[in-house]
Amino acid sequence: MIALSLGTVAGIVDVIPMIIQGLNLYACLSAFIHWMVLGVLIPFVNWNIKPWAKGLIIAELTAVPVMIIVSENEPLSVVPMIILSAVLGVLVGWAGSRFVKQ
Repeated sequence: MIALSLGTVAGIVDVIPMIIQGLNLYACLSAFIHWMVLGVLIPFVNWNIKPWAKGLIIAELTAVPVMIIVSENEPLSVVPMIILSAVLGVLVGWAGSRFVKQ
């Protein structure tokens, strides 16, 4: 439940700028669910690296397919996606290591 909560918080943080920009419901739902899943996934991946690095790598790798789709029509939108994925991935990795028991 804690991991799911981490993902929910990350999803809300990711979706707020999207709502402000007026993006459609499907884009917002996609981003929110993406982070809910990552909130559960990142803390339970057992790589022998720092938790923040694990979160960063997983968040960026899982964002690549969405970035490819978005870059077709809005190539400049990829930059904030990379930045926010990095920040949220690091935070979910760090928080997951502190609060989620495996």
